[in-house]
Formats: sequence, C-alpha cells, structure tokens
Amino acid sequence: MRILVADDDAVSRRLMEKILTRSGYEVMTVADGRDALDALTHKDGPRMALLDWMMPGIDGPEVCRQLRARQEGSYVYLTLLTSRQDRTDVIQGLEAGADDYLTKPCNSDELKARLRTGLRILMLEDKLVEAREEMRMRATHDALTGLLNRGAVLNFMKAEMARCRRERTPLSVLLCDVDHFKQVNDAHGHLVGDQVLRELAHRLKEAIRPFDGVGRYGGEEFVVVLSGCGSEQLRHRSGHILDAVRSKPIETSAGPLHITISIGAFTMDSPEWSGDVEFPLGRADSALYRAKMNGRNCVHFADHLSTNDSEHVSLPTVS
Repeated sequence: MRILVADDDAVSRRLMEKILTRSGYEVMTVADGRDALDALTHKDGPRMALLDWMMPGIDGPEVCRQLRARQEGSYVYLTLLTSRQDRTDVIQGLEAGADDYLTKPCNSDELKARLRTGLRILMLEDKLVEAREEMRMRATHDALTGLLNRGAVLNFMKAEMARCRRERTPLSVLLCDVDHFKQVNDAHGHLVGDQVLRELAHRLKEAIRPFDGVGRYGGEEFVVVLSGCGSEQLRHRSGHILDAVRSKPIETSAGPLHITISIGAFTMDSPEWSGDVEFPLGRADSALYRAKMNGRNCVHFADHLSTNDSEHVSLPTVS
C-alpha cells in the first residue's frame, strides 16, 4: 500500500518514512500542503496519507477539505499529525474530513495500529464499490451478451437524440436481427445459440466506435446507435457492421456456423426533428421487415422525410 507523508520538517519526514518502510509501506514524501493535495488527487495517487497540521501553502485540515470536496477518484484515508491536544482542535480536524489524528511525536506501535485500521476501512470501501458496480452492471447489461440491456440502450438512445438535437448533428439507428436463428436453436440446441449470440455481440461491439451504443433489444435482435452519423455515412457504416458479422464463421461447440444478419436503418438528420425513441425504432423495425422480405443478409434504409418512401440496398455477400 502506498502512503503519503506530508510534513515540512525534514527530520520528521525521514523518521516517519523509516518506520513506514520497515512496516511494508511504499512511502511518498512531500514538504507542503499543495504538493500533498496534488499527489492525492492524481489518478494513481496514494490511498493513505499522514498530514502534518501546520504546513506551508495550505495546512493539513485544508488539504482534507479540498480532497473531500472532490467527487471523483477512490477514497483516501487521511490522518492528521498535530501537537495540538485541545478537544476543539481535534473536532475541527475531523470535521475538515480527516479520518483519524495522532499527536506528535507519534508512538510507532500506535501509528502502525491506526494505519492497520485504515487499511481495513479501505478494504471495506473497495468491496462496497465493487458490489455497487456489480449491481449497476446487472441492472444495465444483458447477462448473456454483456451488452446494454433493452432499457439501458433505449436510455442511451434517448440521451443521444437530445444531444444531437442540441448540437444539430445527425444520428442513425440500426435494428439488427439474426437470420434464421430459430434454425440454429432447433438444429444445434440453445447452448449453441447462446454461443452464437455472444460472439455476434462481440463483433457488433468491435464494429462500432467507443462512443456509439449497442444493446440487446430482445431475443436475437440488437439495437445500434451511431452518434453523428448521417445518411451518406450510414451506408458505409452499416455495410461494415454487416460484414463484421458474416465475414467469417462463428466457432461453436457444434462446429463453425456461417451467420448473417438483416438490418433496418433509419437516420435523423434534421435539426428541427423532435420526438421520442418509439418513432425511430418503428421506422427501423419497418425497414428491417423489408430487409427480411428482400432475402435477408442485407440492409434496408428508411427515409425519414416520408413515411411511405424508402430505399433498399443489398450489399454484396462475402464468400
């Protein structure tokens, strides 16, 4: 565990560093409060700190206050070192955000015992953060594929629609369906079908940009949200996604399976456009139906300027 020692007295710093190094800590030392705050707010900064109360720049309590005011980053266990023994001073330090305090000069055994308490608290904090993240993942991600689940991808889509309207940029929505997926389950079983869906999800995720969104809409259907993607760019992007799936067989326990998808695509590129997620999803769904009717393994583009007009584009099949 890395620990920061902040003290403007060089002798005290060296003594504390010696004690902590012998106890197995990786020690970092600074001589003033501003350097201490910079070190503790660094992305890979120490998780524990011993802060002298009186330091140049800013004092120990102020370091505590400014660090606690920041919301990001992992929790840091802070111990104030002070020669003050008045109860009012102790309360002031704890209210500033310190977790503990020690009176100087410190007893080495007491110091190590207090730090062990800090380590236990940090371990509990890390377990709580891990549990919270696991709960968030379960609430927002599909258990089988690891993609966003239906609710989460629709929330992502809603947020991107609002952002694109504000920034007057286009947005495209793709509804993808695995061709003849029922035959895969009937011929090879649902476990093989699950393997196909997992690999398909991986290929879809690899085929989009980090700031785009993809989620499992239900069964063998997936939604892809392409931010800043207009109708002309969509032709290239959708073809890339189509090829990412069909370019090579998917390896399964039943052997390699050649899998294709059909895509219904819809673009919102009018800055005056307003509406909710149901409308673009409905247009993409209608386009997907036409892609299925036109032989599958293709993309069908819906034109949002007219509810009756659309254009079918069948991209070349990869052999």
